[in-house]
Amino acid sequence: MPLRLDGYVALPAHHEPGGFDHAAIHERSRRLYVAHTANDAVDVIDCAAERFVRSIDNLKAVAGVLVSEELDCAFTSNRGEDTVGIFRPGAEDDVQKVKVGVKPNGLAVDPTRKILLAANVGDPATPGSFTLSVVDVAARTMRAAIPVPGRTRWAIYDARRDRFFVNIADPPRIVAVAAEDPGRIATAYEVPAVGPHGLDLDADTGRLLCASDDGQFLALDAATGRLLGTVQLSGPPDVIFLDPSLSRCYVAVGDPGAIDVIDVRAMRRLECVATEAGAHTTALDASRHRLYVFLPKTHRAAVLTDA
Repeated sequence: MPLRLDGYVALPAHHEPGGFDHAAIHERSRRLYVAHTANDAVDVIDCAAERFVRSIDNLKAVAGVLVSEELDCAFTSNRGEDTVGIFRPGAEDDVQKVKVGVKPNGLAVDPTRKILLAANVGDPATPGSFTLSVVDVAARTMRAAIPVPGRTRWAIYDARRDRFFVNIADPPRIVAVAAEDPGRIATAYEVPAVGPHGLDLDADTGRLLCASDDGQFLALDAATGRLLGTVQLSGPPDVIFLDPSLSRCYVAVGDPGAIDVIDVRAMRRLECVATEAGAHTTALDASRHRLYVFLPKTHRAAVLTDA
């Protein structure tokens, strides 16, 4: 069945030019957190009531949110102040900040060791600023900085292989960091595409799913980096989310504004759903097969259901 539009959630208007960025859902509280970069804030949505609750302010140029159900924590990458924020869902007024590398963006967490990895975009004018920051969540301190060969994009943690994976835009790579030894790059896979961007993991099949700036969706073996298949997308992608029970990956394409739905088992595009120009980020409630698409021009979230 195709994605069905169920409605919209109105969000605060933009204070400055810009829009939204990476989002995540805390399943137990049914709260969705989305980076509202234009407002230096994280907006909170009650997914049960499908309504805006509040904004968490003073997160300069916030680029993304990650939620850990195991740690009952949410994390923010605050690109404009070189920090990550840590708070507990329901206690959003108490955001603790940890200084990290230059312009943090992608986030991934190992909940067993309580290690957060922040992938830093860096500054081309600052030598050595392309790094990964290793944060001790319990101690609220940065433990290590790992040099990487170029600008980072998104990051994930693979519990089965006990590794962090991070997209590097140029040179096109996916680098891996062993969670048991998070002080260096353990291995790197070449990506046969331009600008690896969105990244997710199909844990059941052991595949990395990657969307690249040249409009390709790629599946690679997480153990070896071997290319297993590609799908052409409708445009340059950004955020991707996999619904594992449906074996469908939702790829946000900001230009022209669409969601490409990929069958990851057959490696084919099922449909392309129009959204809004500039809508490059989403959040997935996999338990209800609901996709939230953040619309920057009308500052609201479209709620889509896949059944």
